[in-house]
Amino acid sequence: MTELVRFDKEAKYIKDFIKLPSMIYSAEDNMEDPSTMRSILEETHPLSKYFKIAKFLVYADGVKGRFIITSYEGDKTAYLGFVEMVNDKAIAKFLFDKAYDYCKAEGFDKIEGPVDASFWIKYRLKINKFEKPYTGEPYNKDYYLDLYKENGFEVIEHYVSNAFGAVGGDYVNDKFESRYKEFIAAGYEIRSPKEDEMDEVIDIIYDMVSALYSDFPIYKDVSKEDFHEVFSSFKKIMNLSMTKIAFYKGKPAGFYVSVPDYGNLVYHTSNPLNLMKILKLKKSPGRYIMLYMGVYPEHRGLGKALVYSVMKELMATGLPSIGSLIRDGKINQKYASDMIEDVYEYVLLGRNIG
Repeated sequence: MTELVRFDKEAKYIKDFIKLPSMIYSAEDNMEDPSTMRSILEETHPLSKYFKIAKFLVYADGVKGRFIITSYEGDKTAYLGFVEMVNDKAIAKFLFDKAYDYCKAEGFDKIEGPVDASFWIKYRLKINKFEKPYTGEPYNKDYYLDLYKENGFEVIEHYVSNAFGAVGGDYVNDKFESRYKEFIAAGYEIRSPKEDEMDEVIDIIYDMVSALYSDFPIYKDVSKEDFHEVFSSFKKIMNLSMTKIAFYKGKPAGFYVSVPDYGNLVYHTSNPLNLMKILKLKKSPGRYIMLYMGVYPEHRGLGKALVYSVMKELMATGLPSIGSLIRDGKINQKYASDMIEDVYEYVLLGRNIG
């Protein structure tokens, strides 16, 4: 018999919710941080104050699925997230039907997902290339897309991550180099931050992301203080030579944030061995992940100059990289297209109610 359980903060159900990914994924591709998941379930996460969550488990001779419905005041869209389930069409239909029934009863107009509570936590569904995941990638099982589509969901947004080959010291891109020199000559400064500037850098990133990403689906504002708390962990994993801030007349104009590819190690730091591996990879990465980039509209063309400043660092190291999670239609989707060796794809899905 298949059973749906809605729970609050009961220890048994929190334990079952957190353990399900370890039953579905291997140690190498489990991308969930158990401590973060616990804080969300216990509603102590720094962002918990911004949303309400309804938590559900699906049982059929043991736990077989889970999901959370997130809602925001004044928003008629329900956000379906933290979805995990075994590869079973009947279980999937039960899970999606129950999610739909709940959202309809609560008066929502539509459901979008996967959205793990917040734009700032994780969203999007991976739909191709299910090899070993990279740091920051929304990762899921390869059968999930079909299960979503079979249960009434349609793709509403598409994103890509571009995998770039190693950039040798002899690499030439006249267009990007020319744009870089043009902006430097015009008085722009592009540099990597220092360790003691990290709080200031997080402020800069907050201001620019808030201004430049606000038109993204599911975007919601958070305070600067909460942004700091959520992103403070980045300080421990960033290699600052691969993060760039652009200034013009002393004011921030653009930014580029990269981290070494730690795989899923950064989500499982309770293991001391993983901490040692993280320290080693921070000093000697095998690949870089370009996580965030932004340029204020009044500095049109600066993006290419920022990219070239990062490319110069890559030329010195000879390492490959991934430009991650770019929304279709954004200009940086085609940056350095001559170097793209592979493309990872992701989607956001939706289902109307009624």
